[in-house]
Amino acid sequence: MPDPIFLPVSPPDAIPSSRHPSLRRGSAPNGRTGAPPAAGLASVLAEQVEAHISAARDVTALLPAVEAAADLLIEAFTHGGTLYTLGNGGSAADAQHLTGELVGHYKRDRRPLPAVTLTTDATVMTCIANDYSYEDVFARQIRALARPGDVVAAFTTSGNSPNVVSALETAQTNGAVTVLFGGGDGGAAARFADRLLLAPSSETPRIQEIHTLMLHMISEKVDAWAAA
Repeated sequence: MPDPIFLPVSPPDAIPSSRHPSLRRGSAPNGRTGAPPAAGLASVLAEQVEAHISAARDVTALLPAVEAAADLLIEAFTHGGTLYTLGNGGSAADAQHLTGELVGHYKRDRRPLPAVTLTTDATVMTCIANDYSYEDVFARQIRALARPGDVVAAFTTSGNSPNVVSALETAQTNGAVTVLFGGGDGGAAARFADRLLLAPSSETPRIQEIHTLMLHMISEKVDAWAAA
């Protein structure tokens, strides 16, 4: 006897995609119009490129400050100091990026350099946030670790994150040198920064892009020094 044939049955409340407004071609799931026309999207993306180029071009004026920050790290590493980096969200990623370039390497095979990112120990971070407050997650670590001869580098797009501001203040109290990767006027954190590296923009994406450029330039000089 041949096997029975079972035909799929749609649920009684199923709506054919051709009749459901959210499933029609060119519509978003909420029923609104989907992606902007290709010409409009291209214009938006082109504006992003132009804004990036403009901000990157303005970094030329910051080259002395960037080189001074690299020299500061070289001086610290020469005398046994450690770099501590920190930030929130995308800025935490930038802080980890710089640490990776130093502990690993940028371009050259050379000795590892002492750098630590204060966002990477989940146990410590959550302990401090839970038992004290999130505002203390960096400052308490710095109070425990940073000493004269060390460098503390903070990444922030606003410059006003309370945990970043308190971290830099604590670093100065402990005798460490502070570097601020910021934007605009640096916000409240600028008050506690010994070295300012302020991206020439007030837009978060541009600031983060310029931070990456600056940390790569710093890595280039430090990398060459450590490989010599």
